[in-house]
Amino acid sequence: MPTEQRTTSTGKIGGKIGGGGKAPVEEVVEEAPKKKGRKKLLLILVAVVVLVLGAGAYVFLLAPGGEEEGAEGGEHAAEEVVQEPGDVLTVDAVSINLAEGHYLRLGLGLQFVLGAGAHGEPDPSKALDKAIALYSGRPMAEVNDPTHREELKAELLHQLEEAYHHEVMDVYLTTYVTQ
Repeated sequence: MPTEQRTTSTGKIGGKIGGGGKAPVEEVVEEAPKKKGRKKLLLILVAVVVLVLGAGAYVFLLAPGGEEEGAEGGEHAAEEVVQEPGDVLTVDAVSINLAEGHYLRLGLGLQFVLGAGAHGEPDPSKALDKAIALYSGRPMAEVNDPTHREELKAELLHQLEEAYHHEVMDVYLTTYVTQ
């Protein structure tokens, strides 16, 4: 005698019994691993930090440098700010050793911009230190040559502008004697 097979569903009560309907399919929902979410969060945080650092670098390094932008000849060249001369700080002459036993007696005058002094009273020792470092050990022929003298003066001015927070607009050689 043949055996009868019956199929029952595991569905809701009142569902169809037998093979007439499809058995309900259980959906398997896999949750995304938490590591993937953390990686996205970390990536977003890194992007935000990079943007904040970039904005900070722009504000502190590029925005105050209006002089540099104007020097490049861009659209800001017409808006170049002309600084008015302020006080002149006289730096006493000092003797600087040159090459081959010669020396240079050097005195300076520092022309500050009008309203300078936001960083306190100017200290002449900064100017002397930069001048001594620049001129020491140079051959007398180089120091006496007018072309090299102007190049050295321009380099000294550049160093003094940085040392005095761009408050120095010119440097004058008040004493310049070689021996």
